[in-house]
Amino acid sequence: MRTSVLGLTTCAVALSCAIAGCTFTPSAVSHARSPGPSAPATPTKAGKLSLAQVAAGSVDLVSEQGLQGTEAAGTGIVLTPDGEVLTNNHVISGATSLTAVDIGNGHSYTASVVGYDRSHDLALVQLHGASGLQTLSLAANTRVAVGEAVTALGNAGGRGGAPSTAAGSVTALNRRIVATDEFSGSSEQLSGLIQVDAPIEAGDSGGPLVDSSGQVIGIDTAASVGYRFQSAPVEGFAVPAARAKSVADAIAAGRASATVHIGATAWLGVAVGSPDAASAATSGAAIVQVVPDSPADRLGLVADDVVTSVDGVGVGDPNALTTLLDRHHPGDTVKVGWTDTSGQPQSADCPLGTGPAG
Repeated sequence: MRTSVLGLTTCAVALSCAIAGCTFTPSAVSHARSPGPSAPATPTKAGKLSLAQVAAGSVDLVSEQGLQGTEAAGTGIVLTPDGEVLTNNHVISGATSLTAVDIGNGHSYTASVVGYDRSHDLALVQLHGASGLQTLSLAANTRVAVGEAVTALGNAGGRGGAPSTAAGSVTALNRRIVATDEFSGSSEQLSGLIQVDAPIEAGDSGGPLVDSSGQVIGIDTAASVGYRFQSAPVEGFAVPAARAKSVADAIAAGRASATVHIGATAWLGVAVGSPDAASAATSGAAIVQVVPDSPADRLGLVADDVVTSVDGVGVGDPNALTTLLDRHHPGDTVKVGWTDTSGQPQSADCPLGTGPAG
């Protein structure tokens, strides 16, 4: 049984945005804040952080989905005083622009994506012009136990203002889920997750999951519509802090890998799904929609064509196409192979454009 997760509406027509997080599409988001401290959080006695101190090290993220004409909201964790922010990849996926409101100082910043890792649903963004921000540390060496009390903080429902809190406990460790984009049919298998019974909501995605000492032990991955996983509807999940730190460090250092993409997203400009029974193709990525004036449009691709290869590497399904394009950057030229609507094989060189993030 599939249930929903995660907090953002994404670009349904960006091929490189294989994982979409659709739920909350407000026309306006309130960002009223009271000015707060702009120094790193100072633990209280016994090394504890209050929930207010944790909140001050987070941001509300607002994603403009330009190709859909919508706006959506999520949460991020401030890692550096100059504005490196960690969040879920699905929070920024499909974004054509990003803004953030820092909870600690109440200021609003534009932001850009430094890099992302779809396979772990993580992304690092940079706030522009930020300095002296209150930060949070990821408790990468803290042991998490089933039954442990936890609290999730985030921008629940995209309402803005002081972060909401959702209390609960850890119900399982090392969970594996399959997250699926309802539009494209592409999916990612997320593993090693912390499962909680805290009532995490759409918009909390990317926010801190903390233990009873206020230490960040995970990154919230919240329930929503459009980006779905196979699990029970009352369950929430979080990416463990150790994994999140490893990915964030790699992105910050510019270390690309098989899963980590650094920089802007290369874009073909199509929405894809699996070929249907009526198609001549038995595998590949079937084109559902072509964005006008996109690289795909200029190449002559049309709906019901099936992309079968990129640079000679076979495309078995929409996931494979996304993975192959993630190896590239805007301006790269790739040879695209496809089966046209008459069943004939075609191929041509295609310069990739700059697409929505993630």
